[in-house]
Amino acid sequence: MKIPLIAIVGRPNVGKSTLFNRLIGKREAIVDDQSGVTRDRNYGEGDWSGKRFRLIDTGGYVPESSDLFETAIREQVEVAIAEADSIIFLVDVKNGVNPIDKVIIGLLRQSGKKYFLVVNKVDAQVHAAGAAEFYSLGVDMVYDISALSGRQTGDLLDDITKDFPTEDVIEEDKRLKIAVVGRPNVGKSSITNALLGEERSIVTDIPGTTRDSLDSVLKYYGEEIVLVDTAGLRKKKKVEESIEFFSNIRTFKAISESDVTVLMLDVQTGFEKQDQKIIDEVVRWRKGLIIAINKWDLMEKETNTARDYENAIKEKLGTVDFAPVIFTSALTKQRIYKLIDLCKKVQAERIKKIPTSDLNDAILPEIEKNPPPSSPTGKEVRIKFVNQVGDYYPIFLFFSNSPNHIPDHYRRFLERTIRRIYGFEGVPITVSFRQK
Repeated sequence: MKIPLIAIVGRPNVGKSTLFNRLIGKREAIVDDQSGVTRDRNYGEGDWSGKRFRLIDTGGYVPESSDLFETAIREQVEVAIAEADSIIFLVDVKNGVNPIDKVIIGLLRQSGKKYFLVVNKVDAQVHAAGAAEFYSLGVDMVYDISALSGRQTGDLLDDITKDFPTEDVIEEDKRLKIAVVGRPNVGKSSITNALLGEERSIVTDIPGTTRDSLDSVLKYYGEEIVLVDTAGLRKKKKVEESIEFFSNIRTFKAISESDVTVLMLDVQTGFEKQDQKIIDEVVRWRKGLIIAINKWDLMEKETNTARDYENAIKEKLGTVDFAPVIFTSALTKQRIYKLIDLCKKVQAERIKKIPTSDLNDAILPEIEKNPPPSSPTGKEVRIKFVNQVGDYYPIFLFFSNSPNHIPDHYRRFLERTIRRIYGFEGVPITVSFRQK
């Protein structure tokens, strides 16, 4: 059983982002009094009484007319409903029932999905009477909450998660999961189709043709590998259709659920700012990362073309230069199976464990040769011990007498040292410090 997905839907400025932040326990969504602030994806994970869930904040489209508005809301809600296991339909007690609320509730009823009508901004019991107005939408239960203060959000989560599985019954899919991501029209669908040997995804020259993420199973030398072909990411200013907004959600969802993410670049357009945002998301989720340069067959080549191109990409990657670069062509099938082999290799690196004794024997002498700088008060900062923790990606925990005084540049030194000795190609490394 997969981790349940909850979508928050509703009109702009009813408090969806505030509720999102409240339910996942972090301040990740941008919250502003101006409607339509949430234009990009917002996807997170929360836990309530040992029951994990994923959450989508669906805000963000500000139309120029009421007609466009209604159309956009319809599209957003339809996609959210298709994705989600449960839906929070959020309304605003201060504005009362709106005609668009009636449109949304109609779509929810048609879906057959479980939904919860939640009246927000009920900051005190005195405002609760206003929530009763929403019974006119024909629901059996209305939840009055304050996302800002947290009033009665616990009761809401109790009911939403009542039938969710606990951690111990969530099935763990041990198949290698590869997310293929990138800007529109770089060849993600073409690569997927070439690997599968079938037209699994629609391929055209029009950017953004693939709007849905489609999971496919590749049988590779007797092993099942899950491929996720995602919709192309657009820059914010180019996200003109609400459906594109949800394509972004699906892309980042695919990253979060993958083991290894393949960032595809078009050889002719190269690395752009939007690619960096994708990389940031991959690193945030601590997934394996591979840079695939597609359409390599179109490149005029000289003796060192591949090496020079890779060096230029690595330079732009900066601190993420640990990601391997591979040159592919969906059209000629050049290196597409080497790409799968590379994904398998990166995943093996991601889950490998270094014995504690070996780790200390190798790393502590390097620290002795290059010790951390003294604290601002002149106190000697010592690192005494290191241990690898974490089951799904490498975390290295260093024990120090003064962990708060270890600067970022020394953290990077430790990461480079670990990579020099042990590899971890394509894998983000977490370096943490603890008092001892």
